[in-house]
Amino acid sequence: MERHTNGTNEISRRAFLQTTLAATGPWITSLPSVYAAATTPAVAPLKLGFDNFAIRAYGWKARQLLEYAASLKLDSLFISDLDAFESHQATHLREIRDRARDLGLELYLGTWSICPTSRVFRDKWGTAEEHLALGIRMARDLGSPVLRVVLGTMEDRHTAGGIRARMEDTLKVLRTCRSRALDAGIRIAVENHAGDMQARELAELVEAAGTDFVGVNFDSGNACWTLEDPVRSFEILGRYTVCTSFRDAMVWESEHGAHVQWTAMGEGCVDLRTLFQKFTEVCPEVPVHIETISGFAREFAYLRPGFWEAYPDTRAADFAAFLALAKRGRPVAPRRFASPEEERSYQREELERSLRYCHESLGMGRRT
Repeated sequence: MERHTNGTNEISRRAFLQTTLAATGPWITSLPSVYAAATTPAVAPLKLGFDNFAIRAYGWKARQLLEYAASLKLDSLFISDLDAFESHQATHLREIRDRARDLGLELYLGTWSICPTSRVFRDKWGTAEEHLALGIRMARDLGSPVLRVVLGTMEDRHTAGGIRARMEDTLKVLRTCRSRALDAGIRIAVENHAGDMQARELAELVEAAGTDFVGVNFDSGNACWTLEDPVRSFEILGRYTVCTSFRDAMVWESEHGAHVQWTAMGEGCVDLRTLFQKFTEVCPEVPVHIETISGFAREFAYLRPGFWEAYPDTRAADFAAFLALAKRGRPVAPRRFASPEEERSYQREELERSLRYCHESLGMGRRT
């Protein structure tokens, strides 16, 4: 005969077993999962912060950014460009590190292209190798566990040899600084940036360089610029992710393909709940940095002749997920600003609205 118990009896029996067997030490680990689960501590909320590019119109330096992040009771601050520091000297950087510690903030550092043949590479910080070496040293002095770098943009997919030639050039630069990064304890976080590498291409680059010192800065908005659903992109890149830049996106079908317009968190068509469920499972201690960029749409005319020449390795299943995303979206009007002050206010309000959404709707943040 089948035996039935009500919820009260089951809870009481579970509590009795836990209390009785607690004194048996190791035996508790052999309890069936229904009982063991009750002793497992709750998963900590994801850490929440922002990327300073979200409020780029203010032009704030590191100290101002730290105070602002602290006022929002955040866990982390991602300063993603070297110009945000008044000095690159160790003394100044350690002062910034100490101030971040006093405010209870984790500090992450980033810089830009280290691919010497990228169309966006600049020699402002010297050669690509010198630029990377400078960033590693600065990250060490700041106490940042990573240095975010980028290859380039989608324009590099149209250069001689395509994106794979630019990946090879980036790989050479990374390898020259391997021992420097390992000695400093710094992971180089290569971003899927502005439509340059698709997720599978970036994963290939990381594996070729070596996962002992190279990882990924996962950017959810940029995934859409490589014709990918951010959820599927993270399934590929999550295991390598050591830093992040997040925003939502609205994707909708157009006459020649699809438009992508980045949005505040919760205002696009990306399945954020599924994305962050996977994020919690794969990298629960990596901060979620919000980098809102919006106000304009970009069309990806994949129905036009010649478009796919720059994307020779795209997989049908990956593109199908992007198409499904586009079918969920709707057109969003562009935004223009009448004055620099209006643009600053818009950026700040969009960032803070996104942070509220992450806290209130997605349960993020450990300090609030």
